[in-house]
Amino acid sequence: MATADLRRGYILGLSAYVIWGLFPMYFKAIQAVPSLEIIVHRAIWSALFGALLLLVWKHPGWLRELIDHPKRFAVLALSGSLIAANWLIYVWAVNNGRMLEASLGYYINPLVNVLLGMLLLGERLRRLQWAAVVLAAAGVAQQLWQVGSLPWVSLALALTFASYGLIRKKAPVAALPGLVVETWLLLPLAIGWILFHPAAMSSQPAFWTTSEALWLMAAGPVTLIPLVCFNAAARHLPFATLGFLQYIAPTLVLLLAVLVYGEHFDPAKLISFLLIWAGLAVYSVDTWLTLRKRPARA
Repeated sequence: MATADLRRGYILGLSAYVIWGLFPMYFKAIQAVPSLEIIVHRAIWSALFGALLLLVWKHPGWLRELIDHPKRFAVLALSGSLIAANWLIYVWAVNNGRMLEASLGYYINPLVNVLLGMLLLGERLRRLQWAAVVLAAAGVAQQLWQVGSLPWVSLALALTFASYGLIRKKAPVAALPGLVVETWLLLPLAIGWILFHPAAMSSQPAFWTTSEALWLMAAGPVTLIPLVCFNAAARHLPFATLGFLQYIAPTLVLLLAVLVYGEHFDPAKLISFLLIWAGLAVYSVDTWLTLRKRPARA
């Protein structure tokens, strides 16, 4: 792979994960707006901005392909519901002092992917993958034992996002058109919610003269720009490199939670994180070893 392509891939990949890692700062800026209302606007502005992107970056034939395979609309409706649920849980966590749990959820996510592959796709886990899953489960169990409750925010984020990825595999639609269609399918619900909630902040004409209105309108670019960067990076970087870069986002969220927003990182949480980090280290080693064993392409 050419050095210029690798450099471009690193820049795009780092851009995507850094933006995702700094998401909490964006949602904190609109903390006065209820979480559900933020998601409603995220769907609306993502749909509009996504349509604009599709005009700029043409994806020939994607709409015809969807029309020829109408079942894919149903799959995208389901995946859109899952990603909307993921967005809602994440925004709620950020704006309710649960950023550490959100960070933990995205650290867990690769291991949940492995587990779902075994349970739903019949994939066989290698020994190191089993070890990684067991370590992550121990981290969750430690939270239950020490705190007395499951880290439901972490588990819900990991499960919804892993399920979203799994379902999107069943709908062979390119990433950007797929996400745009998902937001289009959410659009009637989002507009209906605003129309039938006259007390909502964004239903008041005066709201649209405030800075929060501009922040809400920015939800479209904020949602889609890192996705575009990620998909471009995926074309220039090896899979293993992308796998390591994915830990940048939850690490930034963790640092923001503790250093900027003052969330308490107590010993019980530290032990959970250490167990899950150990699981991720084992998982990364397994991925690296597996890729090394593959024959080089001619």
